Amino acid sequence: MQYVYIVTIALHVVTGVYWAGSAITLARAPEIQAERFFSSQMGAAVVAVLTGLLLWHFFHGSNFGPMEQVLAVGALSAVAAAGVQGAFIGSARRKLAGASQGEQASLRTRMAKGQRIAAGLLVLTLVCMAIARFV
Repeated sequence: MQYVYIVTIALHVVTGVYWAGSAITLARAPEIQAERFFSSQMGAAVVAVLTGLLLWHFFHGSNFGPMEQVLAVGALSAVAAAGVQGAFIGSARRKLAGASQGEQASLRTRMAKGQRIAAGLLVLTLVCMAIARFV
């Protein structure tokens, strides 16, 4: 059973690092074209959330002490980040194909704003995971 924990933790960490790192990078450099990374970010978000739920089941179960409360704040923040990315980047990405040059600039600004908000929420998620065992 130990290998299941190791694989789950590894998947959670790798996808979470990619998701947060790409959001932070795209928030700082909108010229990279966030729409190109949307699918992989959402894939990483799904895997990170699902493996997080699995880790919660393995290690926390029905407990809801201070540690779990901090982790819950982080989990809610991650889900909110995925929602923000879907709302800002997903909707702008669909409109981008038939947009004029001026509209494209506006849509890219919207995508960068979504990445900035999501990056902040994901940093909160990382902080919650880092401090959870110390509360």
